[in-house]
Amino acid sequence: MSNKIWFVTGASKGMGQILVKMLLARGYKVAATSRSVEDLQQAVGEHDQFLPLQLNLSDEKDVKRALSATIDRFGSLDVVVNNAGYGQVGPFEEISDAAARENFEVNVFGTFNVVRQALPQLRKQRSGHIINFSSTAGFYGFGGSAIYAATKFAVDGMSEALAQDVQPFGIHVTAVKPGYFRTQFLSPSSLRTSTTHLIDDYASLREAKEAGLNQYDQNQPGDPEKGMDVLIRIAESEQPPLHLFLGKDAYEVARSKIESVQRDMEAWETLATSTGFD
Repeated sequence: MSNKIWFVTGASKGMGQILVKMLLARGYKVAATSRSVEDLQQAVGEHDQFLPLQLNLSDEKDVKRALSATIDRFGSLDVVVNNAGYGQVGPFEEISDAAARENFEVNVFGTFNVVRQALPQLRKQRSGHIINFSSTAGFYGFGGSAIYAATKFAVDGMSEALAQDVQPFGIHVTAVKPGYFRTQFLSPSSLRTSTTHLIDDYASLREAKEAGLNQYDQNQPGDPEKGMDVLIRIAESEQPPLHLFLGKDAYEVARSKIESVQRDMEAWETLATSTGFD
């Protein structure tokens, strides 16, 4: 099954880098992108079946160029992984409009650009698999990270609707919702915090969030190699999941959220369903 051709964004570090290395070791053909092709080449090394590409996700023409280069090099396209993104933490009121829009530009519109430009090839061949990295924060909104949660909820909702749009063409869609995996995601290069508009009322929330992140950094319970092995295995499945919660902690968060929603529905069902015409 290693003849599949993968396209992976955000591959110079973290889960993306680990995924690319594992794919190449297993004989897949891989095109991978980063803002710096030099960083990507240094991280992954030279390989006959590897195409490193510099990519600005915000530039749709650049995205089209990268995907065209992949198809020209390998002849087709099978699995598209939207992994590029970064975290944004801080109380909602402290995050500027510019910072919020920048997070959406990368996490949401960058993903949209890749999917939009990949779909013509996938529709043409009547096959393919789009894997979008959401997050547990795309299923449950954690306090102190409202903007990041909003970007990942957007990716999750888009993936769910997209799956229905492209199902007639034999294209699968999976939204991956990882828990905490031991990568550099909690490092300053991948996680941005509110620093310019601090509000005293949120000091305790800010301190608690910072303490929690510091506690988890490089102590995350998830093994990223095991996580990416699961990703490769679901990409080889004939019926891959639409929602992939990845890690025990992701399952705990999902179950807690589902139970909370069910409690609210049951508690307010009589009143909330009394809204029809008599």
